[in-house]
Amino acid sequence: MSAGASGEGPAPLFGTDAAPVPPGASAEWFAGAGGLRLRAAYFPTAEAARGTVVLSGGRTEPIEKYLEVAGELNARGFAVVCHDWRGQGLSQRLLPERLKGHLAGYRDVLEDYQELIARFETRMPKPWLAIGHSMGGALTALALATGERRFAAAILSAPMFGILTRPLPPGLVKFLAVVQSRVGLGGGLVPGASLAAPPPPFEANDLTHDPRRYARNVEQVTLRPELALGPPTWGWLDFAFAAIRELRSGRGAGQVSIPVVVVAAGDDKLVDNRELRLVTERFPRGRCVEIAGASHEILQETDALRAVFWREFDALAQTLG
Repeated sequence: MSAGASGEGPAPLFGTDAAPVPPGASAEWFAGAGGLRLRAAYFPTAEAARGTVVLSGGRTEPIEKYLEVAGELNARGFAVVCHDWRGQGLSQRLLPERLKGHLAGYRDVLEDYQELIARFETRMPKPWLAIGHSMGGALTALALATGERRFAAAILSAPMFGILTRPLPPGLVKFLAVVQSRVGLGGGLVPGASLAAPPPPFEANDLTHDPRRYARNVEQVTLRPELALGPPTWGWLDFAFAAIRELRSGRGAGQVSIPVVVVAAGDDKLVDNRELRLVTERFPRGRCVEIAGASHEILQETDALRAVFWREFDALAQTLG
């Protein structure tokens, strides 16, 4: 592991031939809740920016997975701030076994998000737009619901507003996650998970129909294993269900006053689209668009499927001037 990757020295940003770092981009460390060391990156525009996008990936996803997206946003005239959530990417991990995908509650994560904005605020031309995928979509929505008022709009890709738990019923999984976390076993992996499991072959993956992007994302982690994250813990599941419950409460999605476009993946095997639509209906200015045939990782999908997301983004950005 390089000095930067270990948190010593400048924060690195790793490019590959398939996913080069956009010109002018740089990464840096910042302190999150409790002083945790977190990583973020800033992607400036070559000309005066139309605004700024805060881009938040999903569980397991490092900044590097969104280099292509950051470049596409720069080409549209937007500066971009992207970040590694605590417990993943090059941000500080929460357990001695760094491959375990662990979180403990959502309040520290929301504080991290505020610290991220505080770090970059003077470099973020307005208007601000938020893009969040999966877990990042749920946490972006939760930040907006709990008092963040500086964004003009948000567009969420397959946000984690409900989790498919087959073959176990969701009620049982929620109960087990609470119990395991309360008795001090939240750091244990969920049943059937293995830290040694290799990435599935493209033909067996549930994330994208695009073989080139899938291979690119696997290569990133193969070349830089410090970016890798394994399966979730019971504590992560407890965090996820608590965040979803908060969004569905009276203090949740109904408090978000800005336009929110939710883009659902029609062939999602991870997010429960029925629950996704129920939460979306609670946004006063929410709208759901489903991409037929898309797998969970919409922004890693084929060009034709991604084009639906970009049409929605461009239409939303146009309304902001």
